[in-house]
Amino acid sequence: MGALDGKIAVVTGASRGVGEYISVRFGAEGATVVCTARTVEPGSSSEPGSLRETVARIEQLGGKAAAVRCDVADPASRAAMVAEVLERFGRIDILVNNAAADSYGIPFDQQTDAQWNYVFEMNVRAPFDLIRRVVSGMRARGQGWVLNISSRTSDLPAGPPYSQYDRGSGVLVYGTSKAALNRLTAGLAAELDGTGVAVNAMMPTSVVWTPGVARLGMAQYRNSPLWSEEPAEAMAECALALCTGDPNVMTGLVVRSTEYLELIGRTIRTLDGRSELGEWKPVVE
Repeated sequence: MGALDGKIAVVTGASRGVGEYISVRFGAEGATVVCTARTVEPGSSSEPGSLRETVARIEQLGGKAAAVRCDVADPASRAAMVAEVLERFGRIDILVNNAAADSYGIPFDQQTDAQWNYVFEMNVRAPFDLIRRVVSGMRARGQGWVLNISSRTSDLPAGPPYSQYDRGSGVLVYGTSKAALNRLTAGLAAELDGTGVAVNAMMPTSVVWTPGVARLGMAQYRNSPLWSEEPAEAMAECALALCTGDPNVMTGLVVRSTEYLELIGRTIRTLDGRSELGEWKPVVE
């Protein structure tokens, strides 16, 4: 018996990184995982990973999964994805809004309107749109879970003096969008209070080293004495905890992964759920 037996879970941005890990962990716990992203076939992106590969990992562990292409930045693509999932599987019990966009490395006065709009379309409007499309069914059944993947860049910069990262990484627009996502999470939880639908947000306690993080050139910060990393399995374990709790109690949370797991006394497990993680290494060297 798995913690998600019989559940239908949709995970956006599931072709690689945190979305892939959450998908595999959910599949190992019995969910039918609908993996969505733009990259369906291996080799069709400049970055490693694809939906086919994520689905294969889930099936190798005995789980059930399906790949459905979705460009989360495109409202028509979002609508088509939800419609296809409902037609094929009848319902959506869990929605994980993981797909995101950034515009790192660009000072605020060099950000274009197009860059700002794209980041907010991906990171704020898309989660809101997808939640509106799935929540009516969840509310009608009296049960559902929404999990938004946030970021520590939503925290207010500490200073002055400010860190090299806050002064020079160009993280402002991305962090602002994630702060908006946190407020959206809390507000939706309040409006859905008592309906059986949970809305929570989760961010890493420290850096999760994924292909996306590597692409941003973050390696230059890894020698900093303030730098720390955590395994992507921690995000997957925390996601599982937040998507299996009592939705009338465990809702409106904006948590950091390993901190929250420690708070509730939950051990990080391997993606197949069969053992404790133990020692770990970054996903991307």
